[in-house]
Amino acid sequence: MFATLLHKYLRLPYRLNVYVDKKVKKPVATVVLLHGMGNSGASWDQLVAKLPDDIRVISIDLLGFGKSPSPRWLKYSTSIQAKSVATTLVRMGINQKLIIVGHSMGSLVAVELAKRYPLFVKSLILCSPPFYNDVEKRELLPNPNKILKKFYTMIQKYPKNIVDVVPLALKLKIVGKAFNVTNDNVDIYFAALESSIINQTAFRDVMRIQKPIKLIHGVFDPVVIKKNLDTIVKKNEHAKLIVVFAGHELLGAYIPAVVKTVEEYIKSKVTVNSSHNSH
Repeated sequence: MFATLLHKYLRLPYRLNVYVDKKVKKPVATVVLLHGMGNSGASWDQLVAKLPDDIRVISIDLLGFGKSPSPRWLKYSTSIQAKSVATTLVRMGINQKLIIVGHSMGSLVAVELAKRYPLFVKSLILCSPPFYNDVEKRELLPNPNKILKKFYTMIQKYPKNIVDVVPLALKLKIVGKAFNVTNDNVDIYFAALESSIINQTAFRDVMRIQKPIKLIHGVFDPVVIKKNLDTIVKKNEHAKLIVVFAGHELLGAYIPAVVKTVEEYIKSKVTVNSSHNSH
């Protein structure tokens, strides 16, 4: 009851479960990993194992997933998620600008973090970002933004079907091993879908982020609209697109692509510092 008072009525952000905190004595960078919908910090295990040893790596369970709080009354919007991530990092004593890596819904949370707390963020790596344009246009051809949003709205009516198909999706490696949607949490999954993805502002927000942004897109991804990514790159000079032979999940070619991008960001930081110190 006291927790409900603090968080629901006084709107105090939650502190999240930190799945991994790989500490080093003098990190050259701190990387924060934000997972996608239905996943947890465990979805980054393969990546964490391959990242350089001289960086601090933090993997967080977002609200409603993993071992983080999962209140039924909560609206699982990116703004609420971002506030909880920021609160968690502050309480961990983080005092270094961060490389934020987000996957799917986590990439939208990463955009929200950069929008709300720009001093916290050094750069963004957005994997499989489901950016959807909400601008109404008259078009002769079917609008993929509308089609996907209608699809998401439709599947919310059939929660049992989603739960039943999870074992097959795991077997076929359509989703990663960390994907966990059951009868106990499918309502939270749909709440996050509604608030974070269907009713998003991220597509507009990312155009205005004044930080280095790398968008990583799998060519076989059925839920990311490449045209939207191309638009972001065209309108935001800080954004670059990387295309990999992968699907939506953090599998296969995705892992080395993210590792390489993190390493490039770290090297660019070292170059800037060394040139500064030489004068």
